Amino acid sequence: MRLWHEDLIEKLPRQQLLGQHRECCALRGNGWGKPHSTVNYVFNYSPYKLFQYHQLVMNEMKKRGYKPSVDWENSFYRGTSCSSYENIEKVPMTKPIYSEHNNSYLFECLENLKEKNIIIQL
Repeated sequence: MRLWHEDLIEKLPRQQLLGQHRECCALRGNGWGKPHSTVNYVFNYSPYKLFQYHQLVMNEMKKRGYKPSVDWENSFYRGTSCSSYENIEKVPMTKPIYSEHNNSYLFECLENLKEKNIIIQL
């Protein structure tokens, strides 16, 4: 489980981009609040931040011709096996969305991709 640094989303290969969509769907649904060392930080924020991040992923998917379910464009939606939010704290968009997505994390993500023989130039 990993949320790639947001500056990498538009450069991710197909497999990683689609995997990121699945990851966001899982975290927005029944995975919310379930501990995992690489994504625990998301639970310190409103779920709306994850929605914002997921929007970046889905926008890139659409640019590439993929058609993610429009259901995910609703910030209250949590998937078919999880009840929707009744209310969600909307927070302003920040850059980066998560403060943890700093330069150090960007380097960590680039190294992780390099280990998979994926070289991304920024």
